[in-house]
Amino acid sequence: MHGNSGKSPPNKTPVSIKKAVQALIKEKYFDLNLLHLAEKLEADEHIVVKRETLRGWAHDIHHVKRAKRRRSIVRKRRERMEAAGLMMQMDGSPHRWFGNRKQCLIAMIDDATSEVHAEFFPSETTVGCLKVMRDCIETKGVFKTLYVDRAGIFGGPKRCNFSQMQRACEELGIEIIFANSPQGKGRIERAFDTFQDRLVPELRLSNITDIAAANAYLKHVFIPQFWRSHIEVKSKHQASEFTPLSKHTTLDDICVIKDHRKIRNDHTFSYGNKFYLIDSPLKHSIANQKIEIRNTSKKGFTAHFAGRKLAVSEVNEPSKLAVEDLEIQKKLEILALVERLGNVSKASRQSGVSRDTIYRHLKLVKQGGPDALKRQETPNIRHKNCVDMEIEKAVIEFSLEHPHLGQQKVAMKLTKALGIEVSPNGVRSMWLRNDMNTTALRVERSQALHKSA
Repeated sequence: MHGNSGKSPPNKTPVSIKKAVQALIKEKYFDLNLLHLAEKLEADEHIVVKRETLRGWAHDIHHVKRAKRRRSIVRKRRERMEAAGLMMQMDGSPHRWFGNRKQCLIAMIDDATSEVHAEFFPSETTVGCLKVMRDCIETKGVFKTLYVDRAGIFGGPKRCNFSQMQRACEELGIEIIFANSPQGKGRIERAFDTFQDRLVPELRLSNITDIAAANAYLKHVFIPQFWRSHIEVKSKHQASEFTPLSKHTTLDDICVIKDHRKIRNDHTFSYGNKFYLIDSPLKHSIANQKIEIRNTSKKGFTAHFAGRKLAVSEVNEPSKLAVEDLEIQKKLEILALVERLGNVSKASRQSGVSRDTIYRHLKLVKQGGPDALKRQETPNIRHKNCVDMEIEKAVIEFSLEHPHLGQQKVAMKLTKALGIEVSPNGVRSMWLRNDMNTTALRVERSQALHKSA
C-alpha cells in the first residue's frame, strides 16, 4: 500500500471554500452558467476555482444551469460578411428581463463583427426600431443592407409590403432582406440567447427594476465591458462599409412616423379626430393635394408640403348638441309657433304634434321653465290607452293558470268564460309588460307561484 493512501492531496481546495461557494450558488448566483459563475466569483467574491472543480461542486447540490437543446436539423453554414457595415441584422426579443413584466429588447448586430446596438422598450414597436436604427447610424454611419424577419413592422405580408421602417430604409438607401426562417438571421437570434443568459442575472444582481436603469446598465456597463471584449470579432477586411450621413440628410425628417392627409377646399385637413387650418402664406391653392404629417412622440406632429414645413392651427368647431337638447329645442320651437299663431289647433296641424302634447308642454314651461321639458322617468304612470289594471290582472292570472295557451286562445277563453273582451294583440302586450311573452316564461312563473303557495 502506498504511503500517501488515505491522505488528502496538498493542492486540494479547503472544504470551507467549497461550502461557501455552494451557499453562494443557492442564494445569490442560482441563475448563472458555470463560466459566468466563475467570473463573478473571481471578480466579486475573490474566489478562484477551476472550471471542473466548480462543475463538480454545482453537481453535488443538483444546481446546474443546463444549455438549451440543440436543433436536430442540419443547415448550411453562411460565412460572415467580409467588412463591417455590409449587413446588419435586427429583431426584438420579448422577455422578463427585469421584474415580473415582459419588456422587449430591440437589437441590431453587425454580421461581420458582431457589434451590437440595443435598447429596452415596453414592446416591439415601429418607434423603437426606428430609434435603434437611428442610434446605429449616428454612431457608425449608413449601412448597406438590413436583414430582418417577415414581421409587419419591417414591411412583411401583414402590412402589404409597406411599413414605416421600409420607407425610412428606402429614403436612406438601405436594402431590406427578408429571412425565410429564424435560422437565416442566426446571428441576432444567438445574440438574444447570450443576452438572456448573461444580462438577466446581471440586472437582478444590480437590483434594476425599471427601463431607464436597464438601458443605462446595458449601454454603459454590459456592452462595453463584456460584449466588446468577449463577443465582438475582427472582420476579414478592415475597411468599413459604413457611409457617413450626407449633410443634406436629416434623421429627424426620416426616422419618424409619416402619414398623409388630403387637403380640403378651405385649406383644412383632419388628423387625430381634430381639424387643422394651414396658416402659412401660399401663392397658389393646394386643395385636393396630399400633405405629409410627421409624427414625433415628444414634439407632437409637423405638416409638410413639397419639402416645406407649414404652420398650422387647430380649428375649434362648436360642439354638437346632445339628443336631449335637440328634443327640448324642437319642443320650444313648437311653443313659439303656438305663440306666433295664437291658436293651439293651427300649431298642431302645422307641426304634426297632438294638442294634448302641446298643452302638456305649455303647462310644464309655465310651472318650471324650459328645463321642465326634459324627459322624466315616470315608470309608474300608465298610458291613457292602456287597459284597466283589473282587466290586466285577470288576463295575467288566467295565463298563469293555463300557461300553454297562446294569445289567440287566451283572448277567446276570456271572452267566453269571464266576459272580458280583449284582443290577442292586447294579451301579447300584457305578456310583454310582465315579462312572460313565451311559454317557458309562463310555465316558470306558474311553477314558482304554486311552490310559494
